[in-house]
Amino acid sequence: MMKKADAELLYLDDIQVGQKFASASYTVDEVQIKAFASQFDPQPFHLDEQAARASLFGGLAASGWHTAAITMQLIVTSSARFAGGVIGAGCEISWPTPTRPGDVLSVESEVLQVSPSRSRPERGIVTIRNKTHNQAGEVVQLMTAKLVVFRRLQADG
Repeated sequence: MMKKADAELLYLDDIQVGQKFASASYTVDEVQIKAFASQFDPQPFHLDEQAARASLFGGLAASGWHTAAITMQLIVTSSARFAGGVIGAGCEISWPTPTRPGDVLSVESEVLQVSPSRSRPERGIVTIRNKTHNQAGEVVQLMTAKLVVFRRLQADG
């Protein structure tokens, strides 16, 4: 018998090509940008407004890895609640537009492929494209990820 909490989870058999998911939004501020950068990506254009203005970015910009971390948080808390969690098996990622202080980010996800495993029948791989947008609709991150997604356990008999 399926538990009530399990009914909300998505299993491999529930997922279809073209299926879309949306996240909530998240506002990025200057303090967060500098705190993340000071710990994980201490480059001047992430830490100092004056240095950032003189850089390729022309102003303070969040680390791409900060944008990726925010994206992950938004995906994990979105309507796409995968059984077993969001388990990455690899991805391609790009940052076409910098994330700036005051940006309000949200993620739109679309299933591109569903591939049951031949060697591990209890799971498969779902390829999903995640577009992280700012409040102006500009894509600040594009990530195509392969996720391990589990199947429902079938009752014996």
